[in-house]
Amino acid sequence: MIKAKVRLRPIASRINLPTVLKTAILPGDSVERLFIATQAGEIFFIGNGAVRTFLDIRSRILKLGTSSSGYDERGLLGVAFHPQFYYNGLFYLHYSEAGTQGPGALPGGFESFKPNPCDPGTLNLKWVNREAQYDHIDTVEEWMLQSNGQPQRRRTLLRIRRPFLNHNGVNSLNFSPETGKLVLTTGDGGSGYDPFNLSQDDMEIAGKIIEMDVGKPTFIEHPPVVTRFTELPAPIQETLAVMAKGVRNIPGISFQRMYNNQYIKYAGNVGQDLVESIFSFISYKPIPVTRLVQHFLMKSEPDREGFINFGWRGWEGALPTSVITGCPANPALDEKTVAYYDEALLTSARRLQPLVSYFHKDPRPDKFGATALTGVQPYMGNEIPGLTGSVVFTDLARAGQSQTGARGVLAYTRVSADCKLHDFSVMETDYHFGSRSAYYVSLGSNMDQTKLYLGVYGSMNVTDWNQGTVFEIVP
Repeated sequence: MIKAKVRLRPIASRINLPTVLKTAILPGDSVERLFIATQAGEIFFIGNGAVRTFLDIRSRILKLGTSSSGYDERGLLGVAFHPQFYYNGLFYLHYSEAGTQGPGALPGGFESFKPNPCDPGTLNLKWVNREAQYDHIDTVEEWMLQSNGQPQRRRTLLRIRRPFLNHNGVNSLNFSPETGKLVLTTGDGGSGYDPFNLSQDDMEIAGKIIEMDVGKPTFIEHPPVVTRFTELPAPIQETLAVMAKGVRNIPGISFQRMYNNQYIKYAGNVGQDLVESIFSFISYKPIPVTRLVQHFLMKSEPDREGFINFGWRGWEGALPTSVITGCPANPALDEKTVAYYDEALLTSARRLQPLVSYFHKDPRPDKFGATALTGVQPYMGNEIPGLTGSVVFTDLARAGQSQTGARGVLAYTRVSADCKLHDFSVMETDYHFGSRSAYYVSLGSNMDQTKLYLGVYGSMNVTDWNQGTVFEIVP
């Protein structure tokens, strides 16, 4: 593949960590505006060259960075504008609620768990005492921009108890242009290696891609805080269907129009120790939550034809999930032991193969060592030569760099309708960040996918405030 060369043009600077970048047309406006959501709880938009505040919910967000020395994956995680936003003013938020901090589901912090294939006890852990042993509560809400220009919360759609502070998803709310439904991506609940195997359990809300029919009127004043679909009131169950499971952590889902109003769906899965993965699929058959619950109660198996399974935790993208240990006799080598052999066998035939896999260690001269996938977007514009029709993705930072010199990576892959495994190419950029770090934390596009936006942050810690810059990716 030929290397595409791009330029980064700064649009907004000195903001908090940008989690969502997308455009919308405000009611009564005539111009598509770029909206920037920050992890801290602000939503800005670009109007006449100035950064303006659309909504500030920092008081609704739990205190970030307190339990992990500044690092955090909670906060304002998702923003989506209703397809009829221009007419109805409706938009949707996913965030971690203030005042809901808990002790976590396992002692020792979110990074403490590692499976031991020689100790079955570590392979079959259960999340017990959930009402006390959890990390925080996430909420998904419907808001409305009123005629006076002030946003107001209308209703709560879901309240989800999360076991750990990480793997909550990011850019986690997107509307499907195919179905008109709101799509929520949840992540497996956190820690590492999915200790409780929530992502493969049909009843767990964690580790799924979920369709939400927001057109159904479910005005339940105070929905219960839940972790499993069985705990939801029937009217809420009736609005939900599960598109996919086997998700580890996911930077949203994106849609690329093909023909006959069909779309290729792209979803990235952040890796554990070995590989980052991007999945794609066209046809799929979601399973209504009411049917999943019915089969669970009857102890029967639902029809899974057309249902998407990314394979986690048995599979990390293209590879069986492995535990890595050092080799004392040769420090240059690592021993890789399959962590969940039985689960890898169980899901081997059912799982979807990745479109792209890229690795944490890659000796090829034209590739790079990965850290974490942070965004996937199709590009349908013509301004950047060689990129039209490609899928662009971002990685947080090249592996092996010092924190002061960290640099994110932009890359892309060609796509055909077969959705088979493809190679990728790294983009060259001309922007010089000087001596400061530049973690590529988010990727977004405009409504017709002819423009791309990149969110960059100068630190891995959310408590290092105002170190964010948003760029447009230009020729």
